[in-house]
Amino acid sequence: MAERLNALVLKTSKGLYPSRVQIPVPPPLKSFCKRISIFLAALICIYIIPYMKSRTRVVVIGGGIAGCSTLYHLTQEGWSDVVLIERNELTSGTTWHSAAQVTNFGMNQTMVGLKTHSINLYKELSDDPDYPINYHHGDGGIRLANTEEQMQGYRHFASMARGMDVHFEIIDAEECLNRHPLISTDNLLGGLWDPLDGDIDPYQLCQSLVRRARKAGAEVYTDTPVIALKQYENGEWDVQTEKGNIDCDIVVNACGYRVNEVGRMMGVHHPVASMEHQYFLTEDIFAIKQASQRMPLLRCPISDYYCRQEKNGLLIGFYEQNCKTWGMDGIDPSFVNALCPDDIDRVADVLEGAFARMPILRKTGIRSIINGPITYTIDGAPLVGPIPGKRNAYCIIGLRAGLGEGGGHGWLLAQQIVHGEACYDTWCIDPRRFTAHANVELTSLKAIEDYQNEFRFHFPHEHRPAGRPAKSTSLTAVLAAENAEFTVVNGWERVEYIKPSADFHPSLTFHFDETFDIVADEVKNVRDNVGLCEVNGFNRFEITGPDAYDFLDRMFCKPVTRKPGRVGLGYLLNDFGMVKSEATIANIPASDRGENRIWYGSAAASEFHDIDWLTQHINYNEKVQIKSLTNDQTILLLAGPKARDVLSACSREDWSKKSFPWLSVRECFIGFSAATVMSVSFSGELAYEIHVPNESLYAAYLALRKVGEAHGMKLFGSRAVESMRMEKGFLSWKADLLTEFDPFETGLDRFVTLDKGNFIGKSVLEKRLKEGPKQKLVSLKINCTHAPAHSGASLIDGNKVIGTITSGDWGHRVGMNLAYAFVDPTKSKIGAKFTLDLLGELVPAEVIAAGPYDPSHKRLQI
Repeated sequence: MAERLNALVLKTSKGLYPSRVQIPVPPPLKSFCKRISIFLAALICIYIIPYMKSRTRVVVIGGGIAGCSTLYHLTQEGWSDVVLIERNELTSGTTWHSAAQVTNFGMNQTMVGLKTHSINLYKELSDDPDYPINYHHGDGGIRLANTEEQMQGYRHFASMARGMDVHFEIIDAEECLNRHPLISTDNLLGGLWDPLDGDIDPYQLCQSLVRRARKAGAEVYTDTPVIALKQYENGEWDVQTEKGNIDCDIVVNACGYRVNEVGRMMGVHHPVASMEHQYFLTEDIFAIKQASQRMPLLRCPISDYYCRQEKNGLLIGFYEQNCKTWGMDGIDPSFVNALCPDDIDRVADVLEGAFARMPILRKTGIRSIINGPITYTIDGAPLVGPIPGKRNAYCIIGLRAGLGEGGGHGWLLAQQIVHGEACYDTWCIDPRRFTAHANVELTSLKAIEDYQNEFRFHFPHEHRPAGRPAKSTSLTAVLAAENAEFTVVNGWERVEYIKPSADFHPSLTFHFDETFDIVADEVKNVRDNVGLCEVNGFNRFEITGPDAYDFLDRMFCKPVTRKPGRVGLGYLLNDFGMVKSEATIANIPASDRGENRIWYGSAAASEFHDIDWLTQHINYNEKVQIKSLTNDQTILLLAGPKARDVLSACSREDWSKKSFPWLSVRECFIGFSAATVMSVSFSGELAYEIHVPNESLYAAYLALRKVGEAHGMKLFGSRAVESMRMEKGFLSWKADLLTEFDPFETGLDRFVTLDKGNFIGKSVLEKRLKEGPKQKLVSLKINCTHAPAHSGASLIDGNKVIGTITSGDWGHRVGMNLAYAFVDPTKSKIGAKFTLDLLGELVPAEVIAAGPYDPSHKRLQI
């Protein structure tokens, strides 16, 4: 293979960039030209190049697509006093060598929405009569598939995109060939067609964005390396460069593969790593020359390659299994407009697959080879938003598909900077979705894995093995010995279900899989007896100080319970009256373990998100202290009608309903292990959260297991919890609780008290209430038994999309296929019927009352 590739390369001309012709210049003329050039340079410095300003509102560091898009969109949001600083020239990092494909395809609606914005923006720029740019808009693109499971996924993504007014098409193998006549249909089932797929000129795009930003008042300084960042006590920044300093309110890291060079100046470590990526430019292909229209783009998960038309040939890129990280030991300062050495052998196996899919490549020469770095994060999605733990600092980094979606990322970031939130819930790209475990070393392992699976989307309940276990407890190995299967929650290994045997491996599918009966049995045992589940990573802050309750009352939209020994659930809103966070407040009375204190508990993934929100809203004169206990304690969840019997046998306290009713909290001992117990339930059964310091977690577990044997105790996992919370009408943060909806739209009316004192978002919420809801969250019964409703799927009434699924699962206690969805308010009444686009099939859906299992909550209060 290597010999064949080298032979093809030798057939080429002189490459992508031909050598310049050298013309001798006579010495006298050379001397004269030199004097003139010095004189002209002086004039330019004095009269044309502006002095670098000393004060601005925002400094964006980095002149690739991320920085240029951010700068442009800041001006579109009304901020003209903004500056971009680039250490070299615009696009001199990864942007210049990008394959520059522009697609609508995304793994969730936020990604589809931002990509649609990119496409619309790029089309507008390309149509500019004064400064048009090269954009092959609407060539179309096909994502191929050779398994029915892949086709299931494409049908789901088509349903999801439909809700964003993006229309994909599912086509069979013959239609794939009809639209791309250079491919073979061997081992091919079909594909997903994106009619707006295309490609764009990277340099022209960035120059066009910058031109418009400058016209709106922004300034751009190139060849200006940033050498230090200093933050003043008031939160403003001093950006120090080789050409002077600029003070600014806000700084943005948009530095591509040099992200952590600037990160270190801030004292932060970004989970971004780079991979070498190669693509070839071929010689002209006669069939392309003769074609009546441009060839569509092609992405092939079967053979790990992509291709698009480039002039009269093809650009072919590879995601080889023998891939390579880049820059892990530092990056040469002179690596500018540069590439990595060619490595043809590394892609030989992938190229064989490309030859099989496109036989014409076997007789086509290679004109040029491009091998350059591209950036990845832990989950493949970029980091766009506030930098964790920093005031007035944002990033737009890890954009592995930067050109294609950079317009949308800059758009959403500019909204966050100017307004505090974006029009979409941006959690899927929020930098705070990763916490302290995230580092470049872990990211590199996940980047390799992601690179190797570039066009293979994640299936539901698929947990890939790289970088695990990032976080574990003393029970992880113990539970693994019990045949536990683990999922990952913010890096934590959390039990998903208990396997019937060590070699049990369910199918990857969008249908209900082989775990269905396993989860049903776990739920049944919780309903009839008692179950035990480890909930690690649960976010937990200890809040103290004389002003703690007044502070929390301002944060929550309902009065916070102040009664000692009691627990309350509440919601925090943002400045626009939308749902920001969900948290429990537990009032722990003074004891030998400490003074009176408040525990704030929320979702495991919300640790950095919530601590930033809380600390940023402590007034300068308030005496409030917040300490994180998230990594110090773990929850053992005891649930089921016999839970009280188990707890009473492990602890000397009185656990009767009268002494310890629902929503109580107390300190105690489980065996000899110190614990804090809360009577709360996410399952709808009698349940206790037993919070145990990690050093005594195993001892507490052993005590509970030993006593539990007599009461039919069995382990259960997160899939059983998910099923049970759907039956109870309980909502999940960042699935059903989103910043796109207010608490009344989300069905949280009982958690809002508008006549209490002021709270964040109150005035805007009152205005929204008068205007009426734009969407309403409803519970649905789905009339099918083969598959759950997947997040993002569209609900249809006639030919109109009237809603979107947020969560779906089978309710084993009620025997129903359940889902939550935001729908048009006119379709939200109980009994309303419409259809769900479920994997390409329209199935009946009906609005039902929330929480069909034990709606009076008697079972959790027995």
